[in-house]
Amino acid sequence: MRHKHGYRKLSRTSSHRKALLKNLAIAIIEREKIETTVPKAKELKRYIERLVTVARNADFNTHRQVFAALQSKEATKKLINEIAPKYEGRNGGYTSIVKTRIRKGDATPMAFISFI
Repeated sequence: MRHKHGYRKLSRTSSHRKALLKNLAIAIIEREKIETTVPKAKELKRYIERLVTVARNADFNTHRQVFAALQSKEATKKLINEIAPKYEGRNGGYTSIVKTRIRKGDATPMAFISFI
């Protein structure tokens, strides 16, 4: 049983999963809307919402924390300077997941994840 297990493994090793979430986070920060599979979108939602919550503080240490998670200067700047200030008065719920279609090749449910 997997009751109260903390995260989805996404059929990947821990390092591969970490790289996947980092790359998806950079993509959603740069484009503000991406299409991915539903399980990946749900995991990305947890990952990116924690980053936005940290980024709302906007001091020097925040830059370090966000950059440590993303490893992208452009994405870090955009998250802290453009995206996070929009959610200053909001307590969570910065992203939305909208299920879109079933992928033709392998019948995987797809979804759009975007900032609100």
